[in-house]
Amino acid sequence: METFVTLLDYSAVPTKCFLKDANVKRKISCLCDNTFEVDVPEEINLELNPEYLKEILEGNFFTFNCESCGKKHKPEFPLFVLWPSKKIRFEIFTELDRGEFYRRKKPPLFKDSYTLETIIGYPEMADRIAVINDGFEPVPVEAIKYFLQLKAEEEYKDDELNIWYYGFSGDKAGDGQLEFHIHGIKENEVAVMKIPLALYRKYLDDYKRRPKNEIYKALRVRSYLSVKNTMWPEELR
Repeated sequence: METFVTLLDYSAVPTKCFLKDANVKRKISCLCDNTFEVDVPEEINLELNPEYLKEILEGNFFTFNCESCGKKHKPEFPLFVLWPSKKIRFEIFTELDRGEFYRRKKPPLFKDSYTLETIIGYPEMADRIAVINDGFEPVPVEAIKYFLQLKAEEEYKDDELNIWYYGFSGDKAGDGQLEFHIHGIKENEVAVMKIPLALYRKYLDDYKRRPKNEIYKALRVRSYLSVKNTMWPEELR
């Protein structure tokens, strides 16, 4: 069943990504004409600093208040995210740098055993980290998004839709539901879609049996796994 709730605040995205060891100072310009500096990292470790995981999942990551007027800012900064227990390193691109990722021929090199995964935008970062944190495989989750997108576009052809994983409820050993939020159908609202755990398991089993199936291949471009890859023309990927 579909219901509508208040739009989630996922506005911040980072810019061009590169790695440094220390924190750096970044400037934020406010509408009140005040400019102030913040000290931010270019790489975070979700296990050495578990507060980052909590902030990302709650939508409060990299949030700063103007020192003059108090306005809240969610700025765009470059970022790498390290998750040691998952053996994953995420590199974060901004949505404005999507084309730059597709044009890139070689990924950055790291002397470690972590898998490099690309994420474009903070909303996608929160989405992917929530999926993995809840114990789900990202590929079938992205496949579910793809078919939700096809279904939504049948009715809302002219709308620009974004679909995000929101969370899981129920018992993984029995019944449960994966919740997805579809942005773009109505202004300042999201559609809530609840998908049975059994359907996720169906996609998971299919992916394990046929990992080279056309849809699963279309979801990935090199280190970048996302339903958004299916929206870009082949020649631009």
